[in-house]
Amino acid sequence: MKRIISVLMENAPGALSRIVGVFSQRGYNVDSLCVAPTDDGSLSRLTIITHGDDKVIEQITKQVNKLIDVLKVVDLTEGTHVERELMLIKVATRTESVRAEVIRNSDIFRGRILDVHANNYTIEITGTTDKLDAFAATMAQCAEVIESSRTGVCGLARGERALRP
Repeated sequence: MKRIISVLMENAPGALSRIVGVFSQRGYNVDSLCVAPTDDGSLSRLTIITHGDDKVIEQITKQVNKLIDVLKVVDLTEGTHVERELMLIKVATRTESVRAEVIRNSDIFRGRILDVHANNYTIEITGTTDKLDAFAATMAQCAEVIESSRTGVCGLARGERALRP
């Protein structure tokens, strides 16, 4: 089962390495990782996507919580949450019909064309992982995908729940 683990940690050298080390030492895979400073520059928020049952996730969160740089660990998938990911994708648009199809599909998925070149378009799209996967598959059917890049998921709990020190 896909799990979204959010970690509030000190913004210090080596902190990310120690947290990811917990995963690799125990043979758990990190599917996605997103980290950036919070509004407090001394803290960073790390969002990790992994797969595992309740027992595995509980073990991971306990081990990560023991690290000195970690202030708090939350499994966002335990409650309602909002998650988003960003993808940039460059597709070949050598003919008018392909350009029209790329524009049409971008509009359907609420993507934004950021760069227009004579032979390609670069598109920005945000949403859930499933939405981005569907968009990438759609683009691959109507145009040649030249390259793509994804940020990884970031997420927040809905309502009153918050990850604070």
